[in-house]
Amino acid sequence: MEEKYRILLAEDEKGLRDITALFLRKNGFDVDTAADGNEAALYAEKNRYDIIVLDIMMPGRDGKEVCKAIRKSYDVPVIFLTALGEENDIVEGYEVGADEYMTKPFSTKLLLVKIKALIKRYHGLIIKNGILKIGELEIEPARRYVTVNGKEAVMAPKEYELLMYFIDNKNIALSRDRILDSVWGIDYEGVDRAVDTHVKKLRAALGAASCHIETVIKIGYMWKD
Repeated sequence: MEEKYRILLAEDEKGLRDITALFLRKNGFDVDTAADGNEAALYAEKNRYDIIVLDIMMPGRDGKEVCKAIRKSYDVPVIFLTALGEENDIVEGYEVGADEYMTKPFSTKLLLVKIKALIKRYHGLIIKNGILKIGELEIEPARRYVTVNGKEAVMAPKEYELLMYFIDNKNIALSRDRILDSVWGIDYEGVDRAVDTHVKKLRAALGAASCHIETVIKIGYMWKD
């Protein structure tokens, strides 16, 4: 990574915080760490970050409160860390402006993939006033809200993640295995035909914009602008 990006990692579990910060530093990032929500909010107020990783349940201000405060100051990608089964927290997290989430315990390698994808999206694509425009598509990442020609494109969470992965890797032929590793995670034990099923659902949700997803024979799929 040519440019050194800056990350704020807020996590109250010291062991997890230290291991994750060390891993990210080894992969070329500058990392500031916070042990609670109050400290995270203070860091975010004083510094500008390229991405922020927030535990939802922290002492002091929780991750959702911190995210709300950050969103009032500047536009930055936010990843929430949440305990397994806290579905309501995940939904509320997207409502207050999170871009992604990781369920604990999580793979640091998968976290790295998501961090790089979000940074690429925010730096490589044009996002104005929180909206990403691609032809007939308009996407609000903070709300996971997608429209095609002004009409809402309703899709399940996995289809949305697949859509953003395609966009982040436009004009690249993506194998089913690569898609599985990046969207489902390297620990996924299902079959690669799951990709075909979700692509079919995504195409149906996109309607007129489904033409962007091309099938690459004997490989997988490609997003074409």
